[in-house]
Amino acid sequence: MDDWRDVFGHAAPYDEQVDGIETAIDTARDGGFTVVEGACGTGKTMLALTAGIHLVRDPDSSYERVLVLTSVKQQLRQFEQDLETINGNLPADWDPVSALTLVGKSDVCPYNRENAGGIDDENVYDRCDSLRERTRDLAGEGGATTAEALAAEARSQQIDLAGSGPGGASASYLESAGEMSPYPPTMPEYDTGGADVEFCPFYARFLADLPDDGDPAEAVPFDLTETGLLRPDDLVAKGMEFGSCPHSLMGVLLGHAEVVVGNYYHAFDPRTTSSFTGALLDDSTFVVCDEAHMLEPRVRDLVSDRVADATLRDAEAELTRVIQPVEFDEGGGEASRHTTADAELVRAELSDAEVGLSDLKAARSFVTDIREELDRRVTAHLDREHRSWRADLTELHDDEIPLRDPDTPQPDDLTEWAERAGYGPKDWTNLPSVAAAVARVLNDAEDEEKSRAVEGMARTLASWYHRGHTEYFREVELERTWDDTEPADSWRRAYNARLAIQNCVPSGVIGEHLGEFGGGVLMSATLEPLDAFAEVTGLKHLQNEGRPVETRTYGLHFPEENRESFAVDAPKFTYENRGDPGEENQTRRMHADAVCAVASRPGNVLVGMPNYREAEWIAGVCDERLDKPVLLDESSADSTTESLKDEFFSGDGKVLVTSLRGTLTEGVDYRGDRLSAAVVCGVPLINTASPRTRALKRAYDDTFGDGFEYALTVPAVRKARQAIGRVIRGPEEVGVRVFVDARYARDSWDSVREFFPETEREEFQPVSPDMLDLGLDRFWSKQG
Repeated sequence: MDDWRDVFGHAAPYDEQVDGIETAIDTARDGGFTVVEGACGTGKTMLALTAGIHLVRDPDSSYERVLVLTSVKQQLRQFEQDLETINGNLPADWDPVSALTLVGKSDVCPYNRENAGGIDDENVYDRCDSLRERTRDLAGEGGATTAEALAAEARSQQIDLAGSGPGGASASYLESAGEMSPYPPTMPEYDTGGADVEFCPFYARFLADLPDDGDPAEAVPFDLTETGLLRPDDLVAKGMEFGSCPHSLMGVLLGHAEVVVGNYYHAFDPRTTSSFTGALLDDSTFVVCDEAHMLEPRVRDLVSDRVADATLRDAEAELTRVIQPVEFDEGGGEASRHTTADAELVRAELSDAEVGLSDLKAARSFVTDIREELDRRVTAHLDREHRSWRADLTELHDDEIPLRDPDTPQPDDLTEWAERAGYGPKDWTNLPSVAAAVARVLNDAEDEEKSRAVEGMARTLASWYHRGHTEYFREVELERTWDDTEPADSWRRAYNARLAIQNCVPSGVIGEHLGEFGGGVLMSATLEPLDAFAEVTGLKHLQNEGRPVETRTYGLHFPEENRESFAVDAPKFTYENRGDPGEENQTRRMHADAVCAVASRPGNVLVGMPNYREAEWIAGVCDERLDKPVLLDESSADSTTESLKDEFFSGDGKVLVTSLRGTLTEGVDYRGDRLSAAVVCGVPLINTASPRTRALKRAYDDTFGDGFEYALTVPAVRKARQAIGRVIRGPEEVGVRVFVDARYARDSWDSVREFFPETEREEFQPVSPDMLDLGLDRFWSKQG
């Protein structure tokens, strides 16, 4: 087994890494999965990469690639760094490990990156699809030219530009990722004799390089086996150098790289796998699911469906645009002479699709009525819950309207309304075929390949009809927004409303997708209890089918004298005990005292609260009682959070207060002396009164027997442990970790200590609130 050490990127592995690598290799050879909970600094990334790459390079193994999935950008960078470490330490006669990082089209399109050619983040996907379609039409069978000629045309337009003007102007070339392309920054056009048609020169070059028969990889103008890791900027630089489309090159290379690094979308999102990464989902792939404690909630969101009120409106308009030409044509008169060509196009497309005009009209009526019913329900809800809402729309907040009793699985109100209104199964199930025909008509008529609202509408409403009522929960989501174009007394001015069908229990979908891989590793710093994790991710089902599942838990192996851990036996930080933030009571006083005791010590201190409202409260307390600067994280844009993080890391010690459900307690690198302590107040349970949460709990009750534990308590404890885990991440790091709440300290009926691994239960010994100061003084005095 020692030959895996040729892949391992460091001189000597930790004992935990040896055990983990050998377990993962043996288990994967038998088609199984290894579940690893490893504390920060365990070396999980190198463990998983070593096992996977060893199997890929073993001639006796059936594995052809490693697919890494992570939900956190910081962890994606860690995999890239470890891949470079591996390549930098391979035996001299070995080829580098070929690796590719997957990103979205907007990150690798040269025009979008440079905001050129009429492409930006808002339109990059639709405009790219349209330009590709035009390029294929120009260069395809029966087209006006060839792909080779189109690429040459783009270059020649640049040459012509250089020779134009007084004395000849210098050419301007599109540049990105430090490389210059052979094309202009404006989108080139091809003269068909009747019109100038825009095309993408990068895509034309890619098409020109594609072989008529054989492997599409022959279109790649460089040797992947010599490049090692291709980050997105590296791929763009190659595309610029050779004038070929980076995104198309990515699509070809992902099937040939030894390691592909992506996110959960690339394995679990139905649209992404069907259009882009589906070839990776087979038994020749060794999958690595990093930050696997997020696997269940992230996949739940990916396999849930939503359709917005605005999408219903746009779908209705698209249906009308296809219906009207035929109605005008059949009506005769002036209007028909202007629409006859469109009418013929519509009739031809409907005939090919075996969809009648009556089907389109029925679909439009159905969508119109659904939108009116949605309007009625939102209005009734606001009249009931916020009687004066029309007078002040700014007072409205995000909300949800359940369409059935969350605690009782049964048909939802919208489905029953449709039945009463005379809509039957055909009205729901015909929508996808109608939508496909409408999209084709509009794309042909407008000579623009783009996604249409009618397609998203049809997909969601078809799911609405077919999905069950226990595993799925239907509701109306109200998202706070502002639209000045809507009437002043309309809820649409203040809300974006969506019909949502939530997948409450995604274990079946997760297990089904994991079962497509040959084997792999699922890992995180917080997976305990592992039996529960195996249940909610479908691994237990795979195990029952004969696929082995091995589990490992590795605690901190850094010097114990560098850290101190407290579980403060303060009153439970529940709403019943603490009341509103403005209240003065024993619970709030004791938690405030504990937080300030920790935060008053040297260095940077992270304070995690159950929600942003409580974060604002404790930030105010700290600001009054401490000399240190206090930074408050609020639910805000990524750029704002990044700026706050940079401010926290610079200069002398500060206090950073955030919600445990925010982004600063997971996946953020607080290495070195960036963090001296972390303190967590309460158990960050999600809102148990929310209809969606109640439905989720009931579905987990039916599936696993204890919905509160599986759906609420376990994920909350993982959130708290993630925050605490930011402190000690290396052998030289020093710090304090503090949980404040009796549920962390006592073995009571609602204790959460059982959800900690044994090593953490031993470290976080209970301490009374009045002894916390003494413990902190003793620890920091030892550190000098």
